[in-house]
Amino acid sequence: MNKRVKELLDNMEKVIVGKRFVLKHFLVALLNNGHVLIEDVPGVGKTQIVACLARSVNGVFNRIQFTPDVMPSDIMGFSMFNPSTREFEYREGAAMCNFLLADEINRASPKTQSSLLEIMEEYQVTVDGKTYPLPKPFMVLATQNPIESFGTYPLPEAQMDRFFIKLSIGYPEKDEEKLIIDRFGAENPLDELQPVCSISDILKLQEEVKRVKVEDSLKSYIIDIVNETRKNQYAVVGGSPRGSLSLYRASKAWAYINGRDYILPDDIQQMAIPVLSHRIIINQEAKMNNITSDDVVKEALLNVEVPVLELAQ
Repeated sequence: MNKRVKELLDNMEKVIVGKRFVLKHFLVALLNNGHVLIEDVPGVGKTQIVACLARSVNGVFNRIQFTPDVMPSDIMGFSMFNPSTREFEYREGAAMCNFLLADEINRASPKTQSSLLEIMEEYQVTVDGKTYPLPKPFMVLATQNPIESFGTYPLPEAQMDRFFIKLSIGYPEKDEEKLIIDRFGAENPLDELQPVCSISDILKLQEEVKRVKVEDSLKSYIIDIVNETRKNQYAVVGGSPRGSLSLYRASKAWAYINGRDYILPDDIQQMAIPVLSHRIIINQEAKMNNITSDDVVKEALLNVEVPVLELAQ
């Protein structure tokens, strides 16, 4: 494992208990400048992980609590007239940061949610005809509660497709939960957490991930998996071309995190569900039979032949 990546994981585990596997998925997104949708019940540490990640890399962290009255200008910024200069000046919104936590994103109105589309795809904001680039790296880390529907607005498909991966944190084991009580009983260890790398370090890691080698047979394997999701009888919409590209990039990052400069079929299989499942829309028949988009991806993995690599021989 890369030394810097290990330091990041070890540092985050000073706060986050028993979720190293989930933390590695967060780093996969970070190393690709990708956005993360965290869907889980309240109280499992969604916000803590995001704050922990931002503090570990000494990045600028902004949080916006999404509610129906949040306006696009709160996120993108706005122009204000300055009487002394007699000119309009841009006032930054919450998006001008490295890590934007969109807490309970599905509570914002569709109009406000749509303001994130340009931000998430083009890493810029456009206000009154002028475009302002976002800092590098930049990630949207959005949370939503899967069990509440009152007062929420489902995320549009175009926005879901812009999330690099979708994660669930899950409940801790009994011994881990005891450790959480011991660790957080008196004070929050996040308050004492120190950065272990800089923004420039992250940008260097992102460049190193791009150099991870991928055989043509594995590129075809990725495309075949995504195509298989499109053919599934339960899928109204299968994985998109953006999904194929995201799976390719995620597999490279997973290989890099695990100390390799080349990817294996296992890397693709490991990344397939978090990268593809939220991009798939299932039909009513699937819902009646308790079939999920995760099941569609699993079936695709079973149906596609795994290539044999010269590298592994």
